[in-house]
Amino acid sequence: MMEPNTNNKGTQFPADLEYQSGFGNHFSSEAIAGALPQGQNSPLICPYGLYAEQISGTAFTAPRKLNLRSWLYRIKPSVTHEPFKPRVPRHEKLVGEFNQSNSSANPTQLRWKPVEIPESPTDFIDGLQTVCGAGSSYLRHGFAVHMYTANKSMENCAFCNADGDFLIVPQKGRLWITTECGKLQVSPGEIVVLPQGFRFAVNLPDGPSRGYVAEIFGTHFQLPDLGPIGANGLAAPRDFLVPTAWFEESSRPGYTIVQKYGGELFTAKQDFSPFNVVAWHGNYAPFKYDLSKFCPYNTVLVDHSDPSINTVLTAPTDKPGVALLDFVIFPPRWLVAEHTFRPPYYHRNCMSEFMGLINGGYEAKADGFLPGGSSLHSCMTPHGPDTKSYEATIARGNEAGPQRIADTMAFMFESCLIPRVCPWALESPLMDHDYYQCWIGLKSHFTHDANNVQISDVQNSRDQSGTGGHRG
Repeated sequence: MMEPNTNNKGTQFPADLEYQSGFGNHFSSEAIAGALPQGQNSPLICPYGLYAEQISGTAFTAPRKLNLRSWLYRIKPSVTHEPFKPRVPRHEKLVGEFNQSNSSANPTQLRWKPVEIPESPTDFIDGLQTVCGAGSSYLRHGFAVHMYTANKSMENCAFCNADGDFLIVPQKGRLWITTECGKLQVSPGEIVVLPQGFRFAVNLPDGPSRGYVAEIFGTHFQLPDLGPIGANGLAAPRDFLVPTAWFEESSRPGYTIVQKYGGELFTAKQDFSPFNVVAWHGNYAPFKYDLSKFCPYNTVLVDHSDPSINTVLTAPTDKPGVALLDFVIFPPRWLVAEHTFRPPYYHRNCMSEFMGLINGGYEAKADGFLPGGSSLHSCMTPHGPDTKSYEATIARGNEAGPQRIADTMAFMFESCLIPRVCPWALESPLMDHDYYQCWIGLKSHFTHDANNVQISDVQNSRDQSGTGGHRG
């Protein structure tokens, strides 16, 4: 049980945070023993005079196996605030509904160099910029990909995303995230999911920070089905960590709630911290996951497995096997396939692929794809290994022994929707306009001898000229 914070030092994190483990579990946590009501969710008077408040992540009547909700027992209810007003100044680089007025269709292979961390004071909210996406938060179907850069902690404010779930992938600098359910420390190499509606604050213990964000509208992340893999493998449910209850009680005059709603930001004032939840229970809560715990599977004889074999989390659509967004990683692993082109194959995909690199290099790109950078290969846009990677692989020959890919972590956000790209991303000085050059050097290795005509070719020629025999 964690002690309550009564000295207004909410940015301090203990060295050994406690977590609950599991994915989709019904969790219970209380910062003060006896704070959780027993036998019912909303008694007339809750223990310690707390308010009971439910947060619903799905409709009340969603199937039980998909129904998400939690009960929070708090010192003051979250409704206690002044009216929301449009945030001033307006955030010009957030998009929640993608159309021709704010984004463009672009089938070209796109790549960006690492995003630069600003010199002027910038917190997580102001440092969030949409790169691309599709659909609409209003229509509850779609996704957005953002980048964030920040160099200061959020002060006397909390962020709430009413549009969808955030999946945050830190690339540089740890994040100390305070949520209504408790605290999470998230380091590069870990991810955190902040579900729709939860209020949170991001502090930066290491100073400058950078990373990637996937946002999904109208659904939530699930573990992928394992199919023939069996009961074990990929991301194990027990390795997902959920915070334990923590609260602060002190007065916070002028505290600001910043709410993202339809891609726009609104603010409301209140005189207390939203992190005043003394106890909670339910299956709707923020969580984090250490990517190094992923158990990858791979081919052990021939050919290259489809990247879906490395799916950590999926946000499904109504079509079986088709994802609104998959989160896929390319972790350290062994390559052992015989007589096989081991890097990812050349590909045109009905899905769209946004890639990022947390650390190290990526096996299909010898140059240019750097940690903190990104690329976008949209629906049916050709992509694959660059010239150097192809030639180096061929040079190893068929007798290449087992090879361990080490010291790397790349990832992919893959969606069935076709993304539109924001103008500031297309016009960014970080855009790699020479990206296409990495494939231009691919030369023909075709070895067919035109003088060595096969018998079947001669016969076909005769048939076409009418000299190949009698036709009935």
